Amino acid sequence: MNILGISAFYHDSAASIIQDGKIIAAAQEERFTRKKHDPGFPTNAIKFCLEYSGLELKDLDAIVFYDKPLLKFERLLETYYAFAPKGLRSFITSIPVWIKEKMFLKRLIHEELEQIGTYDKKKTKLLFPEHHLSHAASAYYPSPYEDSAILTVDGVGEWATVSICHGQKGQIKILKEMRFPHSLGLLYSAFTYFLGFRVNSGEYKLMGLAPYGNPLSPDIKKYVDIIKKDLISVKEDGSVWLNQDFFDYATGLKMVNESKWEALFGFKTRKPEDELEQHHCNLGLAIQQITEDVVVLMAQEAKRLTGSENICLAGGVALNCVSNGKLQKSGVFKNVFIQPAAGDAGGALGAALAVNYIYFKQERVIDYEMDAMKGSYLGPTISDLEVELMSKKYKANYQYFENFDELAAETAKLISQENVIGWVQGKMEFGPRALGARSILGDPRSPEMQKKLNLKIKYRESFRPFAPSVLAEDVSKFFDYDGVSPYMLLVHPVADAIKKTLPEGYDDMNLRDKLYHLRSDLPSITHIDFSARIQTVHSDTNPRYYKMIEEFKKLTGMGVVVNTSFNVRGEPIVMTPNDAYRCFMRTEMDYLVVGNFLFSKKDQPEWQGTDNWKEEFVLD
Repeated sequence: MNILGISAFYHDSAASIIQDGKIIAAAQEERFTRKKHDPGFPTNAIKFCLEYSGLELKDLDAIVFYDKPLLKFERLLETYYAFAPKGLRSFITSIPVWIKEKMFLKRLIHEELEQIGTYDKKKTKLLFPEHHLSHAASAYYPSPYEDSAILTVDGVGEWATVSICHGQKGQIKILKEMRFPHSLGLLYSAFTYFLGFRVNSGEYKLMGLAPYGNPLSPDIKKYVDIIKKDLISVKEDGSVWLNQDFFDYATGLKMVNESKWEALFGFKTRKPEDELEQHHCNLGLAIQQITEDVVVLMAQEAKRLTGSENICLAGGVALNCVSNGKLQKSGVFKNVFIQPAAGDAGGALGAALAVNYIYFKQERVIDYEMDAMKGSYLGPTISDLEVELMSKKYKANYQYFENFDELAAETAKLISQENVIGWVQGKMEFGPRALGARSILGDPRSPEMQKKLNLKIKYRESFRPFAPSVLAEDVSKFFDYDGVSPYMLLVHPVADAIKKTLPEGYDDMNLRDKLYHLRSDLPSITHIDFSARIQTVHSDTNPRYYKMIEEFKKLTGMGVVVNTSFNVRGEPIVMTPNDAYRCFMRTEMDYLVVGNFLFSKKDQPEWQGTDNWKEEFVLD
C-alpha cells in the first residue's frame, strides 16, 4: 500500500508518504517556501515525498486529507447560528471563502495534484478521516505499544477539541470527546494572545515565560482563582467549560474580549514588543499550572477508560513539554509516547496511517524497542554537490574533511571555546523541533551563551530558554530523569549535583536579574526554575550528532551541548545548504558545519546580500 497524507489550509501544511505501513518521508511546506507556518497546499512537500519514495501519483493507492471539511463547515454554521446576531462581521469574512474554496475541497485538491502529475481518480482513492483521528493515528501507530490510551488535545478539529481513544490490536476506538467551543488549547491560545504573543505560533513562548512567575507571590493564587471563577470550570474528568462572555474566538476576529479581560486581571493587553513585567510572568505561570493540572486529569480519565499502562499524545497541546514532563512524573501511566510533529503537520502522517490500518485493514508490525519515527529525521537531505554549488554561488571559503570523525573533533573543540556553530547534517527533522540535523550549537557551560544566542544569533526575546542535547546514556548525570526523550518534548529538573545555591530573595528579583543569575554548572540550558527541555541523542538515529557530542565529552567531561533551531526569529528552520549559509552570514554565528564542510566566518567574503531578515520574515 502506497499512501500520501496531506494537511493544509489552516497552518503548518505538510505531506507524508507511507509504504506498506512504513514511514518513508514527511516534510512541512514552510521549509520549502520559507514562509513560517505556511498554510498553502503542500506542493513542494508532496513532490519531495514522491521523489524520495520513488513513486508517482499514479502509483498511490490513496491520497488522504487530514480532516473532514464539510463537518468543519457544519460546526461554523451551527456556531454562528447559536451566537447570532453576534459574529456577523466574522461570518461575512469567512463564509464566502468557505463557499468559494473549502466547500469544494475535493475538487481543489484534485486541481492542485494535477499540477504535480496524473493519476486515475477511480483507482487512487481520496479520503478524509476526522481531524482528531488523524492526530490519534499519528501517535499510536508509530508508538512501540500494542495497547495504549491515546489523548489528543488541540484548539479544535471539526467539533472535537479533546479526544480520548483506545489503541488496541492495530485499531483505534474513540471513547470520549470534548467539543467546541470548550477547549483547553483555545484557552491557552487566549492567554498567549493577551500576553502579547502570536496565536498558533507563540504558545511555546508563553510556556517559556511561565517559570519567570514568582511561585511565592499571592498573585499566582489570585490569578488561578480568577481564571477558575470567571473563565473556566474544570470537571473531575479534565473536561473544561469556557465562559463565552469573555472569549471572541467562536464568532469574532480575536481570541478574547479585551476590555473584559483587562478589567478581570487589572492590566492592559500586552502588545508584542512591549516590556515584559512581573504581572505578565505571574499570569503566565497561573495558566501553565492550570493547563498541567487539567492534562493530568484528562490522563487519569484516559487511564480509567482504557486500563492501559501506556499513553500516546498528539495535538498542539502535546507540544507543551512542561505539561508532558508533569504527566510523566505523575506516574498515571508507565510509558508515555508523544508524536514529535504533534500539531497539524503531523496530521498529514496520521491521516495516511489511519487509512492504512483502519480503511485498508493492513496488519500492524510493532518494533517494541523503539518508535517508528526514525528519530523524526524524515525530511530532505543534503549532498556534497549542493554544498559545492552553494559555495561557488557565494564565493564561500571552506575546509573539507575526508574523515568525519576529524570534523566532529574539530567542531567539539570550537564549541568548547565558546564559538557558536551552525550545524546541518543528513535528513531534516519533521516537526517543530531541531534535533541535531538543522541546529545551532553552543557550550552549555558558558554563562553568556544563552544571552549571546538570543540577542546576537536568534534576535529574539532574551527570556527564551535553550535545550540540552545529551548523550542518551548520560542523561541521569545532568538531569533528574533516567529515561529517553529523543524529540525534545519533556521537561525535567536538572540534577541536584549540578545546581547552584540561589541567593536570598531570588523569587522577588525582576526578570532580567533572574535570567542572568548562575543557576547550575550548565547555565545556558538551565531555566530559571532549574528545569531543562531535554533531548537524548542516540547513535542509531543520529550517529554524526552523537559522535560530535562524544568528542565534546572527551574534551570537557560533559556529554551535553546547547541545541536550538537553525533560524532567526520569524524564519522557518533552514533546510538547504543555501538557507544555512544565508542565515550564517546574516547573524553573528562563528562557524558553519554542513556535511563534511567547515566554514569559518572570518574566512568568508563580505556578505553582499541586500535582503534584510527583519523585513523578509514576519516576527513571530
